[in-house]
Amino acid sequence: MKPALRKPVITIAFITLLFAACSNNKPNTASDEMQVAAMLDSFNVAAAKADYNKYFNYYTGDAIFTGTDATERWDKKSFMAWAKPIFDKGHAWNFTALERHIYFDKTGSLAWFDELLNTQMKICRGSGVLIKQGKDWKVQQYILSTTIPNEQLDSIVKIKTPPEDAIIKKLSK
Repeated sequence: MKPALRKPVITIAFITLLFAACSNNKPNTASDEMQVAAMLDSFNVAAAKADYNKYFNYYTGDAIFTGTDATERWDKKSFMAWAKPIFDKGHAWNFTALERHIYFDKTGSLAWFDELLNTQMKICRGSGVLIKQGKDWKVQQYILSTTIPNEQLDSIVKIKTPPEDAIIKKLSK
């Protein structure tokens, strides 16, 4: 190879190798999405089977759980304490995904999702943030909300106004 061509060829080869090395950090969307979906399904099955340890091992140590009631926002330790009596009865909650959307950041180590769930409360929405720790995905934040058909919203607002006005007053101080 002529000396004049060697420098551009080496530069192109270096850039190609650098690009290949950097691209390994990006998520393989199909594979990563399947892994996250399987994790979320197992997470829900652990609750349905009241497997307390397995269920809570899906959370990071500093995870936050936000429930359907305006007063339900717990760190992992508080959520575990609240949920323990429920799990001790041998059944907790049984959620099955009806529809799920999963997204990843560019590094492939952070994901977020939203899903519609079939639950004992009928359709709910779960959403959250997942962090990859080693090879495992862990829940950093989980938010559960109930859905209300728009045509029923006015009647539901009437029902929830007294207790939530008290919460609004307390939090507005």
